[in-house]
Amino acid sequence: MDRIPSVDLKDFLSEDPNRKQKFIDEIGKAYQDIGFVALKGHFLDDELVDRLYAEVKKFFNLPLKTKERYEIPGIGGQRGYVSFGKESAKGKKEGDLKEFWHFGQYVEDDSQRRKEYPENIEVKELPQFNKVGKETYQMLEKTAKYVLRALALHLNLEETYFDNYIHNGNSILRPIHYPPIVQEPKNAVRAAAHGDINLITLLMGAQGRGLQVQRHDGEWLDAIAEPDELMINVGDMLSRHTNNKLKSTIHRVVNPPRELWGTSRYSIPFFMHPISEMKLNVLDSCIDEKNPKLYEDISAGEFLNERLVELGLIKK
Repeated sequence: MDRIPSVDLKDFLSEDPNRKQKFIDEIGKAYQDIGFVALKGHFLDDELVDRLYAEVKKFFNLPLKTKERYEIPGIGGQRGYVSFGKESAKGKKEGDLKEFWHFGQYVEDDSQRRKEYPENIEVKELPQFNKVGKETYQMLEKTAKYVLRALALHLNLEETYFDNYIHNGNSILRPIHYPPIVQEPKNAVRAAAHGDINLITLLMGAQGRGLQVQRHDGEWLDAIAEPDELMINVGDMLSRHTNNKLKSTIHRVVNPPRELWGTSRYSIPFFMHPISEMKLNVLDSCIDEKNPKLYEDISAGEFLNERLVELGLIKK
C-alpha cells in the first residue's frame, strides 16, 4: 500500500444498503491493513474550519506569559494549555517540538459524570475561542460516532455497540502549534513516532507534508489528506479491544526541510475516548486458534492513566 485509502461517510449515511456495506468493507479493510483512512463527507463545514483555525492562530500568537496563565497544574494537561516541549512520546526523553491546547467533554445530562472531568478553561482574551472550539468538538464527536458504528458492524457487533461508551466520553480536541524551528533540534522532532491512546483519532490539518505513517514492513508513508478530508486512525484502545484485528499504527510528524524551518505548522486532532469504566477486554469474536488473546483485561480509565504517566503528563 503506497497511499492512505479514502472513504466517504455519505456512503454509510445513505439509504442504499449497498453503499452502506461498501463503506463498512472499505474502512474495515483499511484499518486491518494500515490503520488509517482519509474521510470525506464528515460533519465539519468549511466556514467552521476557517473560524477554528483563525481562533487557534490567535491563541498561539498570544504572549507566552498570557498562555502560561492557562496551564493548569495537577490535571495531567487534560484541559487548557500545555507549553512547548512538555510532552514526549512513550520511551523518548526529548520533548516534542510543539505546544497545544485541550478542549474536553461538554457534559450536559449527567451530574456525576461532570464531576469526573476537569472544567474547560475559558480564554478571556478571545471571546470566540471557546465557542468555536465547542462547535468543532461536537461535530467531530458526531462524525466519530458514525465511524464507530461502521466498525461495530465490521466486527459483527450491534451497530450501536459503542454509542453508550462514547456518550459523555473522555474525548479531547487538541489544537497543536508546531512553532518555527530556530536551531538544530537535538534528536527532537515535531511529534516523535507514537501510537494514539484512544479508540479513534480524527485529524484536521493533514493537507501538507509532515505526517507519516509506518507500514507493517517498517517503511514510512506520507499521509496527506485532501482539503475536504479528515485523516482518521485506530488508537491503542480499539486495537487492544479487537486483539489487533483493527491496527493502531505508529505515526509521526517529521521536521520540515531546512528552508521551511521558519514556518509554523498547525494540526487539530480529536481523540475519541470512551467513558472510563468501559472494559477494553479483548472481544471474544476476535480470538481464535490463529489469534490467541494478546492483552490482559483493563478498563479505559486505567489504560489512559498508565499512558499519561508514560507520556510525562502525570507524575507517578
